[in-house]
Amino acid sequence: MKKFIYTLLTLLIISYGSLSAQTDRSDYIDKAIEILESVPLFDGHNDAPYQYRNRVGYKFSELDFYDTTHLDRPMHTDINRLREGRVGAQWWSVYVSANIPENEAVKQTTEQIDFVHRMIEMYPDHFELALTAADVERIFEGGKIASLIGMEGGHSIANSLATLRMMYDLGARYMTITHSRTLDWADAAGDNPQHDGLTEFGEEVIREMNRLGMMVDLSHTTPATMKGAIAVSEAPVMFSHSNARAISGHPRNVPDEVLQLTKENNGIVMVTFVESFTSEELRQYYAKRSAYQQKMEYLYPGQPDSVSNYMQQWDSETEAPKSTLEQVADHIDHIREVAGVDHVGIGGDYDGISSLPLGLEDVTTYPALFAELLSRGYSSEDLRKIAGENMLRVLREAEEVSARLRSERGPSEVLITDFE
Repeated sequence: MKKFIYTLLTLLIISYGSLSAQTDRSDYIDKAIEILESVPLFDGHNDAPYQYRNRVGYKFSELDFYDTTHLDRPMHTDINRLREGRVGAQWWSVYVSANIPENEAVKQTTEQIDFVHRMIEMYPDHFELALTAADVERIFEGGKIASLIGMEGGHSIANSLATLRMMYDLGARYMTITHSRTLDWADAAGDNPQHDGLTEFGEEVIREMNRLGMMVDLSHTTPATMKGAIAVSEAPVMFSHSNARAISGHPRNVPDEVLQLTKENNGIVMVTFVESFTSEELRQYYAKRSAYQQKMEYLYPGQPDSVSNYMQQWDSETEAPKSTLEQVADHIDHIREVAGVDHVGIGGDYDGISSLPLGLEDVTTYPALFAELLSRGYSSEDLRKIAGENMLRVLREAEEVSARLRSERGPSEVLITDFE
């Protein structure tokens, strides 16, 4: 009974707070939409290609991307809702597991790149491939969604600069340096560090990405890798889907000292909607749950049914906190304060996660987030920068660096075995 009353009161408080915030935001929705229709809303990370792989083996004949709301497990993304959310430019993530053999990762990544190309061909009235900042602006002006390709994890090049170059030729315009696993040349957040950031070969990867004009994405990396890449990179870097570690201490988030370095590098941090990256309260909840599970496994070794029963009881008695749209806006506030509004973007990670903050349940909700920022005193100029102008600037500068470097040197001939 006590648990029921507590839960009811919590829901009432959340509902009242959400209703009050929504009432405040409703005054700004029309203005937010007007802004998002004037500049391409640039989202840094969407995993719809991975969903298509897992659900239907990339078959559009089995799942029409116009509408995915009717599924038993609805996706967060489809064409109708992208239009409603005023998305103007999308980095489509081509993610494959970091735990498979790297040669297999190369094959699976090319399959996902093929999917993005086929999606564009399947829905030509809505999507067009963008390879440059100028492409993004032209496609947006033509009423379509500019579609860019981002590789999520350096395991997808299998320690080969030649493979990196071929991925660029297939259309990839950013690569996240690591995913969840430390590579032979770069340390990953959440895994055991081995290199204090980047190895010499890892530094050469950054240099070759600069020469190609491929964005260096530092989400999923350790602070040492972040700092090492920023020190080497002659082009602005990006964080395609990361938040501020000062607000939530998750290792996937960006420390203040790196936010300051990103400002000096003229890069961008694209704030994400991943709940445990957003809410410190939720991160602490997961830590307590994990500790309790370890305790039960210690007390009841070889008794998985007993452990499961205790965990079910713990879950029924311990309410998980829920992250919110307002907390996402808090991360934007912090990054603006530390790095400046010129270095903030949006990277939702839709369809790469199972749950989302209250108010940001699918891709239709971007206007609500921008309305929240308006209610906090952000100017229209600020919001145009966050929506798309900052990412466009970063892209242009990477292209300028590439043009200079291509005039100075040819493709790198360095092999990882050169350092053995």
